[in-house]
Amino acid sequence: MRAQSSATTASPIAVATPGPERPGFGTLQAALGVVAFSLTFPATAWGLEGFGPWSLVAVRSVLAAVIAGGCLLALRVPLPARRHWPGLAVVGAGVVLGFPLLTTLALETSTTAHAAVVVGLLPLTTALFSALRVGTRPSRPFWIAALAGAAAVLAFTAQQSGGALTTADLYLFAALLVCAAGYTEGGRLARVMPGWQVIGWALVLCLPLTVPVSAFALAQEPVRLTAHSVTGLLWVAAGSQFAGLVVWYRGMAAIGIPKASQLQLAQPLLTLVWSVLLLGEHLTVAAPLTAAAVLVCIAVTQRSRG
Repeated sequence: MRAQSSATTASPIAVATPGPERPGFGTLQAALGVVAFSLTFPATAWGLEGFGPWSLVAVRSVLAAVIAGGCLLALRVPLPARRHWPGLAVVGAGVVLGFPLLTTLALETSTTAHAAVVVGLLPLTTALFSALRVGTRPSRPFWIAALAGAAAVLAFTAQQSGGALTTADLYLFAALLVCAAGYTEGGRLARVMPGWQVIGWALVLCLPLTVPVSAFALAQEPVRLTAHSVTGLLWVAAGSQFAGLVVWYRGMAAIGIPKASQLQLAQPLLTLVWSVLLLGEHLTVAAPLTAAAVLVCIAVTQRSRG
């Protein structure tokens, strides 16, 4: 998440052009993002205990935008260059709006465990978008390992759902596409501006839509404030929607979009653990087998040269 726009500012944080980060530190940041994201589905399930799907998504985006906007104002960060706004719009449409809404609608009828496994295809989807958008050309071992990891995830999904696609699955597959587009564009922008500013400006850009939708949805959907629903809302807003994306985009900028995306193969497995610990869901015997296969694929993709 690197240097920012051309305007000058009194904040050294906003204008500094950092040197290249160590790949190991970039991997750590991307991994922290994955941990944050792995809690998103359980937190969303908690949030749905007290909020409707539309109000949960809109309010989380508004709260995250308030946090991000406060940081931008406090550091007196200048507006991004005009050429960056189309990319920020893609990030906003995919990461701020599309993915949260589609996955939240899916979680109304799907378990978090099932949703997590379907979204396990996100690394491969992101790598494909990256190849098309920014011209990355990972090595053949990289693609073999990535496809093997995706195949393991698909096999697990088929075993869990009995081979039949549901409406929730369609929501989840659509979420994969819009999120991969947002990740790819965000990773590209993170090479020219600090990553926290990428997601920060994307959140702020969506405020003219999310504020009125929040007001309308809260008036239409019942709200029941409980410890679970409030905690879930706060996590998806501050953790998933802002802090997690900050370290995620920093990691992508440091180690590259394809390799960072493959770390997300571990995300569904982490979410399965959280679904047991936080939601009391039950795992099948296929989960540890899938975990072993996926972790091997992660190791291969991280060692292969892009």
